[in-house]
Amino acid sequence: MTSIWGIVNVTPDSFSDGGDHFTATEAIAHGRGLLRDGATVVDVGGESTRPGAEPVGASEEIRRVIPVVRALAEDGAVVSVDTYRAETAALAVASGAAIVNDVSGGLADPDILRVAADAGVDIALGHWRGPSADMYAQASYERVGREVASELAARADAAIAAGVAPDRIILDPGVGFAKRGAQNWALLRELDDVLALGHRVLVGTSRKRFLGSALGEGASLPRRDLATAVTSVLAAQAGAWGVRVHDAAATRDALAVARDWQG
Repeated sequence: MTSIWGIVNVTPDSFSDGGDHFTATEAIAHGRGLLRDGATVVDVGGESTRPGAEPVGASEEIRRVIPVVRALAEDGAVVSVDTYRAETAALAVASGAAIVNDVSGGLADPDILRVAADAGVDIALGHWRGPSADMYAQASYERVGREVASELAARADAAIAAGVAPDRIILDPGVGFAKRGAQNWALLRELDDVLALGHRVLVGTSRKRFLGSALGEGASLPRRDLATAVTSVLAAQAGAWGVRVHDAAATRDALAVARDWQG
């Protein structure tokens, strides 16, 4: 069964839904809605990681995410905190988060690996080549799948060295992070390179620019959500353990149809 991660952006500037759920009350309600729509994990973040985004600082990130994490965890939800800061991760875990989702794979703040290890929680390690503000400067690959897998293997080794149990590690190939349009498609075609590392793999294509480019200039969010559901099904069929999406219902339905198709 594919794990569906529903995105809760408690931000004013995320690329597709910035400001939609910026207050704690709105974000909590949105998280509950995602769970009703089939999400198995709610992934709560307080800082946009869109290309060109500027960091907000730990205190503001904590102010945004901790009340939301706490409320959803108290509901019994499996909550992930989307942060690359050890301080935020530690407070989120203390507030009930069961997963730390670090887009930097522990490179931005290596102490986050120790936080996950000490708490005994899962950690998702993203493929990362630098901050969002200049990520495309690092978008150079000879064979993207192999290089991403090699760099993720190093992050998994670092997590294990910090005390994280291997079965607690989730790898995210970082679609859209330091990767341009064609590189994202190549990465998805070469997902076997990441799967071969033996850890659970989380794929997040939701509403990203390369999907909009495939659909044509000015593609609406509903069209991007449909494209997201298609790529999420394809990722699951390729072996991905989980997918990270804005529209949980569309992905839930697409996965259900694919399961029945396959018998």
